[in-house]
Amino acid sequence: MRSPHPLLLTLTLYLAGLGAAGQFSKLAVSFVALTEVYAGYGDAILGLAVSLISLVGLILGLVAGIVVSRIGERRALLAALALGAVMSLWQATLPSLPTLMLSRVLEGSSHLLIVVAAPTLIAEATPDRYRPAALTLWSTFFGVAFALTALIAPSVIAKGGLSLLIGAHGVWMAVACLAILIVLPNPVITPAAPSRISVLRRHMTAYATPGIATPALAWLCYTLTFVSVLTALPLLTNGAAPNWLAAIAPLVSIGVALTAGVAILSRYPAQPIVTLGFALCAAVAVAVLTVGFTTITVLALFASMALVQSAGFAVVPQINADAPSRALANGALAQMGNLGNLSGTPLLIALYQGAPVVGPFLFLITAFGGGVMVTWILGRKAVAAMDERRVSVD
Repeated sequence: MRSPHPLLLTLTLYLAGLGAAGQFSKLAVSFVALTEVYAGYGDAILGLAVSLISLVGLILGLVAGIVVSRIGERRALLAALALGAVMSLWQATLPSLPTLMLSRVLEGSSHLLIVVAAPTLIAEATPDRYRPAALTLWSTFFGVAFALTALIAPSVIAKGGLSLLIGAHGVWMAVACLAILIVLPNPVITPAAPSRISVLRRHMTAYATPGIATPALAWLCYTLTFVSVLTALPLLTNGAAPNWLAAIAPLVSIGVALTAGVAILSRYPAQPIVTLGFALCAAVAVAVLTVGFTTITVLALFASMALVQSAGFAVVPQINADAPSRALANGALAQMGNLGNLSGTPLLIALYQGAPVVGPFLFLITAFGGGVMVTWILGRKAVAAMDERRVSVD
């Protein structure tokens, strides 16, 4: 059977990605409604209901890569979407909070498999000339899903409450599952043979492998800053930021990624582009130290981060030669991304409270400087290893 057109494949997988991001946004955006439904519980406990997916991703991120490489990307993706649909429809009944927490743990497994399997499929099934653009589009799924959810959630909740919003997400996941089933009727990649290597040893081996560690550690440096700066923006700007800045900043990042990011990636390899993105971010951090967090510096920061975002996924197939290593790299990327999302905001706020000017600067320059070092030093080792592999194959 003929393979689907790369554009159709990418858009179908993007639907799955939006559903995966929706597993976060459906409760994060509607947190006030969540507190009203579960009024007997504190905000901290309900916040855990939102962040449990991140905790699952942090613990099991690389395991998801192993699972995907063993059972095959298509099978993993279908199972994840089906599980996600069932969990959302279950949550739509607004069960007791312990039951909701359990469903969020299972949903975290669904989320992980999607964010590992989908970009691996895109990398394997799209031609070289389309791959950077396809993976750049994929890199926007989180921001786009949050923007869409924020746009539609108020009216949906007004009509049918939190239950309707969560149920609608379940329907989205089911439709995405059906679309994958139709568009990819047969496996694109042969599942990898099982390995007897322990999970702990696999972690050690993965993070000692430049091709797997480089995109993961770069994504950690990126996610440490993206959500944390947005969250702490009122503090960082002393309340002077316009109301639209927090909404526009991620859209600027998405816009730059889909335009300048795609254009640059069509001509140059992803590894030096990630390094350039971090270097530009570090330059903006220096400007922040001088003039503070202003509208211009915040937008410049998110525009610079767009290069890291757009090339962050594209670098995976360029420095990993086969599907199993790419699945592991995407699993490690998800693991480090969840670590960044979990720890970035409390770290930034703590440093701000200790030193309102120098603290945030040290946070940003450490993250972005670390990104430059990882992608320049470790990334070049990964590229060299790929070049050696090509020579040996030839």
